[in-house]
Parts: sequence; structure tokens; C-alpha cells
Amino acid sequence: MKTFANRILTIALLLITQLSLAGEIEIKINKRYLNFPVSHKEQRQKMTFSVDGKPDLSVVIRLAKTDPDYWVFKDVSDLVGKTLKISYEGDEAGLAKIYQDDRLAGQDSLYKERNRPQFHFTTRRGWINDPNGLLFYEGEYHLFYQHNPYERDWENMHWGHAVSKDLVHWTELPDALYPDELGTMFSGSAVIDYNNTAGYNQGKKPAMVAAYTAAGPDRQVQCIAYSLDKGRTFTKYEGNPIIDSKEKWNSPDTRDPKVFWYKPGKHWVMVLNERDGHSIYTSGDLKTWKYESHVTGFWECPELFELPIDGDPNNSKWVMYGASGTYMLGSFDGKVFQPEAGKYMYTTGSIYAAQTFTNMSDGRRVQIGWGQITHPEMPFKGMMLLPTALSLHSTKDGPRLFSRPVEETEQLFTPVQKDVKLTAERANQLLASYSKADGLRLKATIKLSHATSAGINLFGQKILDYDLNYNKLNGLFYSPNDPTSMEISADIYIDKTSIEVFIDGGAYSYSMPRKAEDNNEEGFHFWGNNIEVANLDIFSVKSIWKE
Repeated sequence: MKTFANRILTIALLLITQLSLAGEIEIKINKRYLNFPVSHKEQRQKMTFSVDGKPDLSVVIRLAKTDPDYWVFKDVSDLVGKTLKISYEGDEAGLAKIYQDDRLAGQDSLYKERNRPQFHFTTRRGWINDPNGLLFYEGEYHLFYQHNPYERDWENMHWGHAVSKDLVHWTELPDALYPDELGTMFSGSAVIDYNNTAGYNQGKKPAMVAAYTAAGPDRQVQCIAYSLDKGRTFTKYEGNPIIDSKEKWNSPDTRDPKVFWYKPGKHWVMVLNERDGHSIYTSGDLKTWKYESHVTGFWECPELFELPIDGDPNNSKWVMYGASGTYMLGSFDGKVFQPEAGKYMYTTGSIYAAQTFTNMSDGRRVQIGWGQITHPEMPFKGMMLLPTALSLHSTKDGPRLFSRPVEETEQLFTPVQKDVKLTAERANQLLASYSKADGLRLKATIKLSHATSAGINLFGQKILDYDLNYNKLNGLFYSPNDPTSMEISADIYIDKTSIEVFIDGGAYSYSMPRKAEDNNEEGFHFWGNNIEVANLDIFSVKSIWKE
């Protein structure tokens, strides 16, 4: 009898526990934001939003029961006047802390946080990774990106959205694409359908069409959505998915469509990463696609574009790369990319999944890459690296890809010091007062006196470590175009949490997290065997964020 009573008590306690670990609230929306408390002590639990009784969105979140680690938000300005029901499968105590306001929790310190990068784009809250849908249209640069609005770690993939007039100062807008019944929103691209091939244009207003991957539990399929308000809102194509190729490749890894208009053939091209490389598809209407060819050896986030060599429009090559940035050069006839040279490497470090802008009016090929950078104790993670202009230049080894920060970034930097022919000791003295600056740019040329090693440290972190004997730069092979050169130049961009370095006019670049000072008091330190700092330019940096 006692055993039976204990069983009944145990069952009753379990039911009580389950009831307390789930709940729902209804909110009549009359403010712009819903603020959510997040605690990494909690496990992720499912949260479902319903609007006026209709299911709208499901995500997972670590809803804080007590003191949150930080706050995240959902922009609900489009729901004003409607009733939002929030169902949560975790402890309902966290639901009571959700509140609506016209301000974000932490609004007063936004963009002024201790570890907020000051001249690189970061999202207000949450996790970001791959840039998506990079596009220029009617005076605006569009930066869509992989975004988890509900936590600073990866999950719940949305398409975030920011716009800029100059590639430097960005305004973050509400998320553009949300998870749906096909899956979460993985990477992709965007185009302007000037010829109305998809039939979405409104009078003389062309549609912006996004091609993206919907990532479900067992497959990844390709979809499209269109916008008639410059990307502020999107309508998903009712016939999605447009490509479902899991069975063809016997793999769920089919993602990240890069779409562009191929003018000679008057058709759309999609480059899609499928299992072991990049596939090429063609279409006349952005909805029906034909498989054409495949190039092995790439993983994720395809790119394919044409560049003139040394600026000569009559002498060009097509560039194909994947998420790692290693690239091939070749020819392209609208259906088949024929590799002719490569793979080569032009950038390394924290960069991943870089993409380039379509529809550029000035003919430039501008790239933005995801910086895999953590910002200690901040309610956001990840960043976008500086926008760079890509170009092909002749070298002793043939044409190679160069990458330099776009000219628009120059507005951020003010010269404060310029010197030539310095000893390392003198250069270190000049830089001493700048070692703890939140942001700084340095341009330096080091002239070696021996075929040994030389470089620049910042509080012990090796920003540049060039070994002329082994031709290694920060541990990787590097040979300048003049193999007998005793000089190396570096354009160095230092933000609160990151460092980007462009070597010898953009022939090679790399990025890295900026390490904490710890107990090192060295500051900036040029080092090497009797080296000369042939030139040293120091620039202060303006913030890209509005006060």
C-alpha cells in the first residue's frame, strides 16, 4: 500500500513539475519591441508565437528565470494592435519577465558597450555569421546576414538586414526572412529582376528577389522570396522549394545559392554548393532551374564572377571560390566553369563565407566576409569584416586576386603621425601612447637587414611575423612578387576586438581576434635583427555608430 501511495505521489509531482515548466501569455501589442531575458544557465526550450490565433514563428531560447545574462528583442512594430500569444515549453517563470517597450533593454549603452567594435558592423543583439544577399539598389547597399536574434550563439537562423549609403555606416532594420515549415533560413543571395522574369514586378518597380536555403531536419532545399519595398518585407514563393536535390547527391548538404544574371545568355545562373563542390544551374524565370555542371573541391557559400586583369576589359578571368576563400581562375560560358589555374589563397584568418555585391553601378567587385570574432561579455557575437574591393593583377606567377579596403573607408581615418627611416626603437617610442587605443590604423614598411624574422607585436600578440628565410608570414607561406625584396608593407586596422592586416598592397590579407592585454606591458613593439621602419603612418579612427 505504501509503495502504491509513493507511486501516486511521484506521478503527481511529475505532473506538477511539467505544468510549471510550460506556459503561455497573451500580449496586446502597442509598443515597438518585446524584450526577452536570456540566461546561459538555462537549457534551450521551444517558444512559439501566434498572432490573432494563427501560428507565426517557433524558435528556441534560454529564457531567464531570475537574473538574465543579457536581453534580446523582437521587433513587433508590424503587429501593433494585434494580440500575440507566446507559448513556452520551459519554466513559465521566465515568461513574466518579457515586456514590451519602445526602447530596447540596454538602449542607453547601445553601440557604446565596452567591447563593441567601432568601425565594423555588428548586430545589436544575438549571433551573426554569413553575409547574405549583398546588393546595391537605388542608392542603398543591402547587407543581409545569418542571424539568431534570440541568443549570442548559433541557432534559429533568420536573415538579418542592414542598409548603408556608403558601405561604412550601417542602419540595422528588422529581420527580413524568418524560419517556416520548410526550415530555418540559411545563406543565399539577392538580385533585382529588372526584366520581370519571375512576374513579381509592380508597374515600373522591379522586384528584389532573394534566393535562400531552407534548412529542415533532414534536408536543405532552395527557395525564393520577393520584395517590392526595397527588402523591408518579403513574400515567399508559394511554389517553394525551387530545388530539392538531396536524393541526387545522396546528401543533405545542398545549400547557399548564389544567383546572378548572365547577360550574354540572357538567363539567370545559380551557383549552389552540393556535397563536394559547386553546381551550376540556369533559369529563365528564377523559379524553374536546370542543372548544368559541377566543380568539385569547394564547401559552402559559392561565388562566381568575372574580373579584368590589371583593369583591361579585353583580358579577364572568372573567379570561383567557396567559404574558405581559396579560389580557382578559369572561363565561364554561362553553363560550365572551366578551371584553368588554382587553387590559390589570398586571405586567411577569422574570415569565412565572404560574398560580393551584385548590381554595383560602378563596376567594382566589393566583398564582405564574416569575422569569426567573439566580443567578451557582450550580448552579441560575430561581426562583418571591412568591405574590400577585389581585383586581378599580373604577378610573377600569373594573375592573382588582390583585396583592399574600399575607398569609402578612408573617411574614418585621420592622419596623426607620419615618419620615415626609423629605427625599431624609435618607432616603438612613437607608438607607445597608442597601444591601448580602442581603434587605430597603422601603415608600415619594414626593411630587413638579414634574411631572418621581423615583425610587429601588440602586447605580445604577433600582428605580423615575417620569416624571410622560410618565406612564412604568421606561419603560412608567403613570397612577395619580387622574391629578392628585403621589405614587407602592412596596412593594419585595429578595432576593439579584431585586427585586419593587408600585405603589400592587398596581395595577401588576414584577420584575427585582438587579444586582451593581460599582464603584458609591452604595447606596440617592432622587432627584428637591425630592421628599419622605412615608413610609419598612424591614423586615429572615427566610430561608425551614431551617438
